[in-house]
Amino acid sequence: MIRFRPASERGQADHGWLRARHAFSFAQYHDPDWMGWRGLRVMNEDRIAASSGFPSHPHREMEIITVVLSGAIAHEDSMGNCGILTSKDVQTMSAGRGIIHSESNPYLEELHLYQIWIEPAKQGVTPRYDQKSFDPLDRTGRWQLLVSEDGESESLTIAQDARIYRRLQTPSTLENSISQGRGQWIQVISGSIQLDGVTLVSGDGAAIDEVDSYRMDVVEESDLLLFDLP
Repeated sequence: MIRFRPASERGQADHGWLRARHAFSFAQYHDPDWMGWRGLRVMNEDRIAASSGFPSHPHREMEIITVVLSGAIAHEDSMGNCGILTSKDVQTMSAGRGIIHSESNPYLEELHLYQIWIEPAKQGVTPRYDQKSFDPLDRTGRWQLLVSEDGESESLTIAQDARIYRRLQTPSTLENSISQGRGQWIQVISGSIQLDGVTLVSGDGAAIDEVDSYRMDVVEESDLLLFDLP
């Protein structure tokens, strides 16, 4: 079964310094049909203006993943971590029992990113932060594992049996398999693909489950995120 989430139907927020698009209910945006999907709770595409950002704020009991698409973000948290993430970088943060952090764009270029929240397998985990640079060449024509529970292939870890992949793909046909009891979410960062005869473009998403495999036709060069979820 495939359930489509067009970019045009996402929730929107425009705070001047922040322009956000919400695939699922978030903050003031509420859609009872899209409260999340499986363990995927938040899929926000954010554009943050230069010299602005989120001041210190708390999080609890959530696995938070940030994928920077362009620009750079400065991170600081209550555990003493600080760092700069650029367009090659991915950040993971297990909020667990509680963490306070800030995210800002101290530069002149607009910051474009996806922030993703995944529900943890259990509550009360020790808060943890990590970031890593991933080579785009390693996702050209293949699925590059960014995030997993066990750190396979030197991926970042989260407290949930979920996997996040990224792929840069020229026009072709891909066959993806799904293990029994699991589901996959496809998010199109850029480009164009077809699933079950439906065209998806930048910002579109699709939830796929209750099948063993499915075909994805890449229509034009595309940048894709794939979430494999329990």
